[in-house]
Amino acid sequence: MTDLSEFAVTKRWPVEDPSKLQLFSFPTPNGRKIGIALEEMSLPYEAHRVTVSDADVKSPEFLSLNPNNKIPAIIDPDGPGGKPLALWESGAILTYLAEKTGKFYGESGTGKHVVNQWLMWQMGGLGPMLGQLGFFYKFAGSKIEDPRPRERYVGEAKRLLGVLDGQLEGKDWIAGDYSIADMAIVPWLMGLEFYGAEEVVGLNDLKRVTAYIERFKARPAVQAGLNVPPREG
Repeated sequence: MTDLSEFAVTKRWPVEDPSKLQLFSFPTPNGRKIGIALEEMSLPYEAHRVTVSDADVKSPEFLSLNPNNKIPAIIDPDGPGGKPLALWESGAILTYLAEKTGKFYGESGTGKHVVNQWLMWQMGGLGPMLGQLGFFYKFAGSKIEDPRPRERYVGEAKRLLGVLDGQLEGKDWIAGDYSIADMAIVPWLMGLEFYGAEEVVGLNDLKRVTAYIERFKARPAVQAGLNVPPREG
């Protein structure tokens, strides 16, 4: 049986079954991506609840797995060459899991590049911009009197949602077939409800985007993965 004791993170979050992929995460938009992907790909996994508090993500044990102190992160006991692989950054994990299973990554070389294109769009645009929107609209930044930060991110959120709405014309999924790009994008769209920002960014006026969210949420594997690991321990 694979021994994962060499990974210091397992001292704080003990492993029950080292033959399974180990997920260290919390159900934020980025964390939800991986829980959903693992359910969609039917990969056996064990989930460890790592909150976004400094006590967890800045602990020496978690930093030994991810020096960037962000969830999610994984340890796959059956990595390349049959050796354990530790990996962090949600986009990198999604592409790794898609390549490992041969699922949700396009039906051709061209299809794979289209999936990558939209995955990078989420990682470099939609996620960071909606994250900043949440900070300046709901969280600590909302107390700043200068309206320009909020206006900046509200405007950019509207632009990105408009891009998405246009690209979904005649499509159920952003890259043609359902893919890891959708698993990356929709959890961030769902975050707008948590921010209470649907109206300010005009989400409900974008019928293709709202229908896209509902299609995604209706998938059984999505429903199973949305709260992995549970928010409350």
